[in-house]
Amino acid sequence: MAQHRIFTTSVASVYPHYVTKAERKGRTKDEVDEIIRWLTGYRQEELDAQLEQATDFETFFAQAPRPNPSRTLIKGVVCGVRVEDVEEPTMREIRYLDKLVDELAKGKPMEKILRG
Repeated sequence: MAQHRIFTTSVASVYPHYVTKAERKGRTKDEVDEIIRWLTGYRQEELDAQLEQATDFETFFAQAPRPNPSRTLIKGVVCGVRVEDVEEPTMREIRYLDKLVDELAKGKPMEKILRG
């Protein structure tokens, strides 16, 4: 049941927490947006529209125009869960995003975060 709640949570309700986490560590909202665009393929205008419409996570990832094939290179633990072991597709996408924001907040260079 808890998993279903996160799927129906709007990205817009969590997004400010991603930005705050990044900014507390000297990173920027623009970098958070770049990560999301890299992960999903949304253009900035499309991302802004998704946030404005309060799209839920399940829809947000299901409608992502060009999920980055390199996202499968994202490995490690976030929230006590090994990202690469998450089987449920939407939850795995959410964990990918969580992991990228964690890496940003930990000061990792953008090129490495974006698996460049």
